[in-house]
Amino acid sequence: MAEQTQIEIKPPQPAHLSDAGDDQVLEQQVRFFKSGTRKREDSWVISLFVVLHIVAFAATMFVNDCWQNSHRDCAIKVLGRLSFQPLWENPLLGPSSSTLDEMGALQQTFLANHHQTWRLFTCLWLHAGAIHLIINLSSVIFVGIHLEQEFGPLRIGMVYILSAFFGSLVAALFLQKSPAVGSSGALFGLLGSMLSGLICNWKVYTDKLAALSALLLVAVINFSLGLLPYVDNFSNLGGFISGVLLGFVLLFSPRLPRMTEKKGGFFDYGVKKSIRLKQKLDRPVLRSVSFVLFGLVLAGAIVAVLHGIDMNKYCSWCQYINCVPSNRWSCNTKVTACQTMENAGRLTVTCMGKDNFRVFPFTSFSETRLHDLCDLICS
Repeated sequence: MAEQTQIEIKPPQPAHLSDAGDDQVLEQQVRFFKSGTRKREDSWVISLFVVLHIVAFAATMFVNDCWQNSHRDCAIKVLGRLSFQPLWENPLLGPSSSTLDEMGALQQTFLANHHQTWRLFTCLWLHAGAIHLIINLSSVIFVGIHLEQEFGPLRIGMVYILSAFFGSLVAALFLQKSPAVGSSGALFGLLGSMLSGLICNWKVYTDKLAALSALLLVAVINFSLGLLPYVDNFSNLGGFISGVLLGFVLLFSPRLPRMTEKKGGFFDYGVKKSIRLKQKLDRPVLRSVSFVLFGLVLAGAIVAVLHGIDMNKYCSWCQYINCVPSNRWSCNTKVTACQTMENAGRLTVTCMGKDNFRVFPFTSFSETRLHDLCDLICS
């Protein structure tokens, strides 16, 4: 008879996870700007904010009505009522300063003297012009949708709203006479949280330098816009600081793509689940300190704004961070007064204390429009 051979089949031994083994098993490296692993519905929060900004800008231009209020002295006249103020008045192709005031922009007189604190919230949805709108929202879409799909809509929505609000608080401490919009503060909050997410998950991503380069490029472009009238750079700085702190608190682990199943898949699933739990509980000191710091700076900013603190008294050069004076536009940081004179259907507006004046071929200006023209002539 043929000799029978006995084969002993041993059950698979459970793997023992060492510290090094944890890193090798759990460390799944991916590209920061990866694609093909996300769901389209994950970007609804950023998409909603973008739509709200567009609606707010359209409403602002409708109220502005350059065609009527400026007697057709407008840029891109083909838009009719929605046409923009001339470039010498608003280099970003947008509304007049009085329209921004009417729509809820931050302004020193309204906030400090009339205590209109509701402007801290309305200024978050305003843009200084079409150029500002296009660049800001393009950056929000580029950065925000990626972060939302990477970390989830709830966390990114919290970063967006809280960073925007903290940015408006910081902007309120450095207000000048001219109106200021704070819609870019939320973008800088996303950039700050993106930096925190990169730092917290440094070993996960393979294209860190590319991500940092993209972050720097977007920040420089949008900060440069803040050197023009009406766009508040202090809102951007406040948003970035809050974004960094909130990023350390909330962006503790990205949603990595699923690995292909192998033998022993049930055990692999258990490892991945334990790793996700470990990531959520990881870096408790960093997250706790960041949370406390954010709470302190937020509370401090609220108290400072409610007490009417003006940081310009302690920093005379800070105004140049917000707007760089130029012959092509007006930063409008001082109180102005003008004298008007009508003659033969023409209106002459003269800046008191200066020899600047301008003659207009019509006389029917509203009081708010005359105030805008006076600021521009005196600057």
